[in-house]
Amino acid sequence: MLRVLLSPACLAMNHCQMKERWRSVLLQQCILLLTSLMITLEAVPIDVDKTKVTMGENVESAQVDNPDTGLYYDAYLRQVIDVLETDKHFREKLQTADIEEIKSGKLSKELDLVSHHVRTKLDELKRQEVARLRMLIKAKMDSFHDSGIDHQALLKQFEHLNHNNPHTFEAKDLDMLIRAATSDLENYDKARHEEFKKYEMMKEHERREYLKTLDEEKRHQEESKYEEMKKKHSNHPKVNHPGSKDQLKEVWEEADGLDPNDFDPKTFFKLHDVNNDGFLDEQELEALFTKELEKVYDPKNEEDDMVEMEEERLRMREHVMKEVDINKDRLVTLEEFLRATEKREFLEPDSWETLDQQQVFTEEDLKEFESHISQQEDELQKQALELQKKKEELQRQQDHLQAQRQELEQAVQQMEKKKLQQGHPPSGPGGELKFQPPGAQPVADAQNHPAGESQPLPPGSIPVQEAARSDHVQSHP
Repeated sequence: MLRVLLSPACLAMNHCQMKERWRSVLLQQCILLLTSLMITLEAVPIDVDKTKVTMGENVESAQVDNPDTGLYYDAYLRQVIDVLETDKHFREKLQTADIEEIKSGKLSKELDLVSHHVRTKLDELKRQEVARLRMLIKAKMDSFHDSGIDHQALLKQFEHLNHNNPHTFEAKDLDMLIRAATSDLENYDKARHEEFKKYEMMKEHERREYLKTLDEEKRHQEESKYEEMKKKHSNHPKVNHPGSKDQLKEVWEEADGLDPNDFDPKTFFKLHDVNNDGFLDEQELEALFTKELEKVYDPKNEEDDMVEMEEERLRMREHVMKEVDINKDRLVTLEEFLRATEKREFLEPDSWETLDQQQVFTEEDLKEFESHISQQEDELQKQALELQKKKEELQRQQDHLQAQRQELEQAVQQMEKKKLQQGHPPSGPGGELKFQPPGAQPVADAQNHPAGESQPLPPGSIPVQEAARSDHVQSHP
């Protein structure tokens, strides 16, 4: 089924466990591919009676959610698959198609036959994904204060959809989504190994840097403690070879609660095909290694690193897939599983070397890594200095503006004092007089009553013309 594209349980490592400084270094290199969220998967004990399980019996399994693939378009990929599986015709084609038909794009042509209702939902999903990608692009570019962004051109960097047609979901979109997911997942394990290697080098780099800050006595104590913790970590029970009979029988007995003398490969396969799809996917395989990993790693122990445990789980799964997965489709069929149990390696495997018995990086690798860190730190310091200079310049400008404001306020106050000393009334904010001398007419009143028009007089006042007539009568009796 198409869900093989969602099966990788290689996403178990939790990057949140990495130290803050390591996160800050990696953050400079991240663009749009989000740091992958990894979860630790535990084997689900299946409650089965210790009697033999008949081959025709259907063992009810708990629902197990698929882990995040770590792809930046993970949600879009899941939604498209969920919608496609609601179409009866397409679901039947999925069930009968092999992995090559899916990868080659032959299955994508069946999209033309799905119902109109399904196509409408797919169109809406694509429009939402295009809008999401444009928002990511805009947010990234805004962080660099760029303008005039050609979003359509930038969409070309996303290979999981047809950017030339952002409104409808066509057969080409399904083909591009399948090809992109297949390619990305095939390269994902390699990328995880590189991330783990960087994580280990960062740990060693920080340890050495810390030792440089100590005096000779304390440095010797820390070195002794470090060697003691390494020795304690390596002192663990024997780890069975992943995928060997001894390893599977241990799961059969301790996780499944069955008699080891009754071990049967076919029954074992059915018990651990948790979703009953006829395959052991990567998630289901990794769950089989929990018992072996618990021999080496305990979260309560200071010397045990849980990030290393998940790298060990990934190595075990990759080894089993390499030995058992004949057609390299990242799934193990019952036939492939049974064929692997017939090999000599299943009964007489070589010893399994854990991570503590291997060299993850060389001194040359560490020197190159430290040089890269130093360059990044220098670049960050330069940026910090530039920001500090900008901050200081802004502060100087603010101080200058504040000084000018104070000078203007002092000048206004001195002008007001001079006006008072000369007998002029103080002025208001707009320069107008705050009060009028006796007999003066306010400017506003003069504007409201132009010349030639009668104006109201205060109570008790005598018009000028009447006063003149009265004087004339008195002078001529």
